[in-house]
Amino acid sequence: MADKRILKVICDAIEELNTYQDEDEKLELSEDTKLFGSNSKLDSIGFVNFIVDVEQRVNDTFDTDVILMDEKAMSLKNSPFKDVKALTEYIETLLGGQENG
Repeated sequence: MADKRILKVICDAIEELNTYQDEDEKLELSEDTKLFGSNSKLDSIGFVNFIVDVEQRVNDTFDTDVILMDEKAMSLKNSPFKDVKALTEYIETLLGGQENG
């Protein structure tokens, strides 16, 4: 199972984002919530802002310096940005051995 701290970071970013969204544009707090693509409620600017916020939160929480949106991420066969679960797993992979419990 994905690290609960990573999922919390993403959910915290969603909650903050939702404070700025119209009611019908709010994202659900679910691992299945679509973040990118035709089924996402985020437009391109909203998506980029969300990913930047998650990246900053991950770096602050885990005292690291990961970059979420780079050539590696964009070239993966399965997008790490398609939904919350995929993003959580991708961040877990990036952190690798950096986590301490």
